[in-house]
Amino acid sequence: MDGQLKKLGETLAEADAVIIGAGAGLSASAGFVYTGERFERYFYDFAEKYHFKDMYSGGFHPYDTLEEHWAYWSRYIYINRYMDAPKAVYDKLYELVKNKDYFVVTTNVDHCFQKAGFDKQRLFYTQGDYGLFQCGRPCHPQTYDNASVIREMVKAQGYVIDTDGTLILPEGASPKMAVPSDLVPHCPKCGEPMSMNLRADHTFVEDEGWHRAAGRYRDFLRRRQDGKMLFLEIGVGFNTPGIVKYSFWSMTSENPKAAYVCVNLGETCAPMEIRDRSICVDADIGKVLEQL
Repeated sequence: MDGQLKKLGETLAEADAVIIGAGAGLSASAGFVYTGERFERYFYDFAEKYHFKDMYSGGFHPYDTLEEHWAYWSRYIYINRYMDAPKAVYDKLYELVKNKDYFVVTTNVDHCFQKAGFDKQRLFYTQGDYGLFQCGRPCHPQTYDNASVIREMVKAQGYVIDTDGTLILPEGASPKMAVPSDLVPHCPKCGEPMSMNLRADHTFVEDEGWHRAAGRYRDFLRRRQDGKMLFLEIGVGFNTPGIVKYSFWSMTSENPKAAYVCVNLGETCAPMEIRDRSICVDADIGKVLEQL
């Protein structure tokens, strides 16, 4: 491990540009886990009624009413988008690259990069954002900020938002499992129910902001394609490998000056074709960043 970290530190220092590719493992290392204590604290009532054991499964449950659907999703969105991550993993990553020429492409949708100080103009959220609504059909390619209505939804269920943004249920109280009908979001153009701006199927909206970010990412890669680039993949698994992992492998292969780094706990690999320019670190992401 010491040898790998030393090599990684040297590679990072020598790189002309750093392209960070981040997946769910990075947020999990920061404490945004969808099981265990966090799930039980905020969704014990839904777990008792429907018997699912993690937030992800609950997000796919076919609730009978939109009022119950948004009760679940408003809690889900609030704790994973509007509350801060328990650990400062993203902050540590920012400290490592803030003085470098960097860009971030990520499948994460929890806004942690911007909270840590990363430049919004150097971020491409490929899979959407928990903080945005879109028409569920969709009838038009536009997204809408949901911060105020999500806060109203969780308050309507009996929760209190503490001064630090933490969601608190008063002692002895039980949360309501439905939001008022007037808080259920509907499309301002066609009147159909709104949905989350998350890439789950063909209805995902790639709005104007999404396309601008995609263009900035393409331009960044094009201008630096012949330089000493570091493709730093962090916490990316094989759920959607084509977005980060496979593209990083391909671009490293095409540029003899490029290096590829994979940091992930329990799931690291690199193709034989680029093994001499690859560093695979199988360890907790937060601990790796701290040691670096």
